Amino acid sequence: MKKCIVTVVGKDTVGIIAKVCTYLADNQINILDISQTIVQGYFNMMMVVDAANIKKDFAVICDELEELGTEIGVAIRCQREEIFEKMHRL
Repeated sequence: MKKCIVTVVGKDTVGIIAKVCTYLADNQINILDISQTIVQGYFNMMMVVDAANIKKDFAVICDELEELGTEIGVAIRCQREEIFEKMHRL
């Protein structure tokens, strides 16, 4: 299992979850855990995903998710779990 963290942040609009989840499914990325909130019109979603079965290079997946975010008006980041944990330790 190759766990990654996907974060999505931006103004709430219709279809954010659908578009992100469709991209993940199309690329054989399984969502293991998901949390999302909307606060005063701002959307925030964090997903733990399993990217063990991806056919593309991980960097390509990250770039494509970032491009998708630009298309739908949000910021999408994808990081390997170990990098995410090291960056967010106190």
